[in-house]
Amino acid sequence: MFGKVAADVLGLSDIGSVIKPADYDKVDADDYVMHEENEKIYFLIKSKSDEYCFTNKALIHLDGTSAASKKRTLRRYNYSTNHISHVTLETAGTVDLDIEIKFKIGSETFSIDVHKKYLEEVKDLYKALFKISEVVHENELSLNFAKESIQLASATLSNVRGTSSSVSEEFKQINETAFAWLLGKKSEYTTKDFASVFELYINN
Repeated sequence: MFGKVAADVLGLSDIGSVIKPADYDKVDADDYVMHEENEKIYFLIKSKSDEYCFTNKALIHLDGTSAASKKRTLRRYNYSTNHISHVTLETAGTVDLDIEIKFKIGSETFSIDVHKKYLEEVKDLYKALFKISEVVHENELSLNFAKESIQLASATLSNVRGTSSSVSEEFKQINETAFAWLLGKKSEYTTKDFASVFELYINN
């Protein structure tokens, strides 16, 4: 614990800070936001070696090897294909200088240390990420119900099909209808833009 406190006093720690919207254009992650496609930064945590940029469509992570190195790896995790889960927030104890927000996105697990003075801001991020995980989970359930529904309809139709000479045409029509229906349901239950969630919970 003493080593951690000493590192903070000397300015050597890697505890993150929450960046204000007015300064978003000053961070490196902004260069990788797809502004051309109406992507927007809603929350940004910056430490000496990393940047965690939460947009309405994705988490953009600039992963630094160390505070002393300029070498970075850029990773992008779209919320629609990398589902968020296991969102937790660990607040600071009496002598702690940092809080910790943890979550899983796709197959990756994140644990981000943030200075405890940003607790209120990180609470907002926690709520936004938790809500996104809820929305995605509900979408998955609805899409699975849609798939089960079309399978039931297909099985029912197969029992009332016409003469053998018309089977091929009936199969083609059923297949095309089912494909279009499922495609529509996938679009309906796949959320790619979570701007409304961030705007509801993020108050910076």
